[in-house]
This record gives sequence, C-alpha cells and structure tokens, in this order.
Amino acid sequence: MTTETAARSTGSATTAAAPVVTGIGVTAPNGLGTEAWWGAVLRGESGIRPLTRFDAEQYPAKLAGEVTDFRPADHIPSRLLPQTDHMTRLALTAAEEALADAGVDTAALPDYAAGVITASSAGGFDFGQRELEALWSKGGQYVSAYQSFAWFYAVNSGQISIRNGLRGPSGVLVTDQAGGLDAVAQARRQLRKSVRMLVTGGVDSSLCPWGWAAHLAGGELSRSDDPERAFLPFSADADGHVAGEGGALLVLEDAASARERGARVYGAVAGYAATFDPRPGTGGAPNLRAAAELALTDASLTPRDIDVVFADAAGRRTADREEAQALAGLFGEYGVPVTAPKTMTGRLAAGGAALDLAAALLSLRDQVIPPTVNTRTPAPDCPLDLVTEVRRPDRLRTALVLARGRGGFNAAMVVRTA
Repeated sequence: MTTETAARSTGSATTAAAPVVTGIGVTAPNGLGTEAWWGAVLRGESGIRPLTRFDAEQYPAKLAGEVTDFRPADHIPSRLLPQTDHMTRLALTAAEEALADAGVDTAALPDYAAGVITASSAGGFDFGQRELEALWSKGGQYVSAYQSFAWFYAVNSGQISIRNGLRGPSGVLVTDQAGGLDAVAQARRQLRKSVRMLVTGGVDSSLCPWGWAAHLAGGELSRSDDPERAFLPFSADADGHVAGEGGALLVLEDAASARERGARVYGAVAGYAATFDPRPGTGGAPNLRAAAELALTDASLTPRDIDVVFADAAGRRTADREEAQALAGLFGEYGVPVTAPKTMTGRLAAGGAALDLAAALLSLRDQVIPPTVNTRTPAPDCPLDLVTEVRRPDRLRTALVLARGRGGFNAAMVVRTA
C-alpha cells in the first residue's frame, strides 16, 4: 500500500493554510454550467438517457450520460474547432467558466504564477476514434493507440494553458475515476512552490464506438434500458453503472493570495490521501477506508467532524458492499449522511470525482445535501444513511469525497468551509 500521509502532505492545518477554491466550471449531462447543473441536481433531474452520439442499437448497453446541450461553436473559437476533439472542447468551456467565476484576469498575472493540472483517463478514445476513421475512410496517416493517448492527454491540458495564458506548472494525471481528486492534490502541492493558482480537476468523455467497446469489455456497464433502473448504487438490484461524460474544473488558489485580491471562496481543500488496493487474487482487503482515514489525519479531523460523504458509488454489488463496510467501519453503521449525485450523470471517469468535489463545495455554500436518485433503500449489507431527498442539516461544515479508479486506485479528499 502506498499513501500520501499527513507528514508528507501539504496544506495540512499543521503546516500552512489550506488552499481554497475560488472558481468552478461544470459541463455535465444534466446541466451545462455550474448553476444550471447544480439546480438540476437539487431538483433530482437525471441526464441519463439513450445514447445519441452514435447508433448504439447493436450494443447490449444503450444508456449514457451525454452533455446534449453543448454546441461547440457557442463556446470555442472557430479557429480551434479543427484542432480539438469533443472532450477538449468540454474542458476548455469548463476552464473558461471557472476562471470567470473566480474573477481572475489571467493577463494581469505574473509569468508562471498560474498553471493547469487536470486528470483524464478515457478521453483519448474520442481522439483515437478520429484517427481510426481517418485511417479507414480517408487513407490518413495512422497514429498508434499509445501515441494518440499520450499526445491527447498532453494537448488537452496544453490547450487550456495556451488559451488562457497560464504558463506555470502543467500536467495530466491518469488514475481513472480517482483522477479528479489526484489532480487537485497535485495542484495543492504546486501551490507550495510560489505558484498562486491552478486550474485543476477533470473532464472526460469516451462516448464513441471505440470507447464504448472498451466500456463493454470492462464488464461493469448495466445492460438495463430503463434510465431509472440502470444505475442503482448500494441497492440490492445493482447490476453495474452507466458511463457518462463531462466533469468539473476548479480554480485552486493560495489562501493568502485569494484574501489579498478579495476573492469569493467556496471552501478549503483541507486533506487528501491516496491508497492502492492489493492485486486481485492475493487475498488482501481493499484500502478505501485507509485513504479516508489518512485524509482525515491530513486535515487534522476525526470521523465525528465529517458532516457528509460523497460516495464513489460503483453500482456493483461487491464494490458497493466494500465501500459501505469501509464507511460503517469508520463512522459506524448509518453514522453519517452519504450521497451519490452521480446517479444523475453516470460515472464520468476522470471527471466524476471532480464533479463530486464541486457538489461538495456547493453543498457547503448552500448548506444542503443533494440527493441520490433511483436507489430508495440501501441493501441490508450496505448500512448507510443514504440521502435520497434534498436534506438541509443544522450545520454543514465539512465533506469527505471518495473515489476509486480501475486498477486499484483509491482517493479521498476533505473540504471544509473557509
């Protein structure tokens, strides 16, 4: 097991003021733009529906969370359209909203004072699909799968940097669903090196035939044709998840810098940790609980300090049971409100945890816990206080966000009111 412990991490209450989030940009299946998406979430409106990006009738899984109201020409300069694919356009749109929301004049920043660190895991499929189509239909030059993915990940982050004049640290993390939290943690590290702010988080998309074949090969997609029955995390009827696209990008800023310019603050990133699960077949236990415990230690908090948990919510019986057992072991059975608003979007690969992080920050702002839809009663082996209707607690000061990625990645992040 590997972890980022309190002794090695930064932003801990014992070492420096926790960095703060001053801007949020969202592209999601149930809303384009932060407030449109957040309003839909609080209304319990789902963006899961039959696929329209390509003809999915021949496939056993036909539902997805698509960002259907996105028109690239409304958000992306025409000169950039030939140079970008769908996922990059979504990411550029989220970055533009996040920077505007933070009130950042990027032209006024000193050189190298701001950068971009994002996560991506599946978006290379969309780029690769274009390469395959060029190969077979136009006789274009073929780019190998490894070359296309590596090039795509670098270009996605680079396009955000170039378009916004952000010449500081740049990078992309690839840890599947955990990537959104891991990217924010990496951005947090960079803030210790005289960097003022980072655009960070994750946006992902792989809703193309090549990407869909990979999703199906993974064996984790629900085969249900009913949008209200296809993704039921923690339910006894859970049989897989729905794949989606989109995510969130955040402006993470040094707390002192944010105060100096009078920025509006959503919350502080108080703690983080990452662990790895043992290799399958070795008999070792999952390490999600360890990630949560270490994140709490990093934030100088105890389980009783956490007011709500945003669950990973895999939608598979074994994985759901493991997460529920981790939470029950840490907080006690039914010991803390748990929610999974991703039931309205599907699992968004690297964009999923970043969108959950945005939801956690908006929950702190509005003092409200968003609902989990469709799952009404958790299975008996998932003893969770699952929030299925909008809940307004007496006090909401801290949130724990959990994420697990294919390959054994676990990540946990604590955010609190600033």
